[in-house]
Amino acid sequence: MKIILAAPRGFCAGVNMAIESLDLALQAFGPPVYVYHEIVHNKFVVETFRAKGAVFVDDLEDVPAGANLLFSAHGVAPEVRRAAKSRELRAIDATCPLVTKVHLEAIKYATRGYTIILIGHEGHDEVIGTMGEAPEAIVLVETPGDVDRLEFSPQAKLAYLTQTTLSVDDANRIIRRLRERFPQVEGPPKEDICYATQNRQEAVRLLSTEADIVLVLGSQNSSNSQRLKEIARERDIPAHLIDGAGDINLNWFTGDETVMVTAGASAPESVVEECIEFLRQRFDAEVEARAIRSEDVYFPLPKELRSLAKL
Repeated sequence: MKIILAAPRGFCAGVNMAIESLDLALQAFGPPVYVYHEIVHNKFVVETFRAKGAVFVDDLEDVPAGANLLFSAHGVAPEVRRAAKSRELRAIDATCPLVTKVHLEAIKYATRGYTIILIGHEGHDEVIGTMGEAPEAIVLVETPGDVDRLEFSPQAKLAYLTQTTLSVDDANRIIRRLRERFPQVEGPPKEDICYATQNRQEAVRLLSTEADIVLVLGSQNSSNSQRLKEIARERDIPAHLIDGAGDINLNWFTGDETVMVTAGASAPESVVEECIEFLRQRFDAEVEARAIRSEDVYFPLPKELRSLAKL
């Protein structure tokens, strides 16, 4: 067996910042530290922090007044911030700056009287937060078919934004359809799909052509990880999204395949290493590391934690 170990893979700058923030908060304030929604969409990361004393909640009513609260990397709606303030919670904002960028764009367009067409997945934490910035001005679409059902006049002021973790190909198909139906639609000055999402997708596109099977490390509720699996399958390459080596089915292999291994932006490198070691032991696999580009992006910690990081 040959393993093509793709890079870039795994944690992005936004995930690194959020995880470091929660680690620092637990060290500085002690448990429990409450987190609004999962810190990132990864089962291993969430369970690791839960064991350290993080408490993940979906309703601020479950957070005692005055407690320490961290907003996850996916961002939150303004009403959540107001509710946290009214309960006198000590809030730390670990929202990814690239998500914050989309929020600010939504505010800008709504303030100028535009209707915003948000391309994203209904119910995703990031989409809920973005729509909360201007609920009366945002319409959500998930497919080109959704675009076909929109009814706006040629004079309507329209703008589109996208969830940061979408498939680049899927988003472009929807954007093309938007421009066909509504030539006046405006887009953000710089695209919203984040650099890490694009890089990991590009690696799958380029390297999966050499593989017989693709393994993506990541959780089922991770949007960007799901897209990596889908990109491989769109090329008729068997692909599986797994949390770790324990999810590997030996029936997927005969033992002489070329296996591409990658990881979504919220999957830790430790689960990748566990998977590689599993394949080495079972199939005497040899590993070839392949990098399609390098990443050196860094996001600063939330201001509430920066002084603590220097101690």
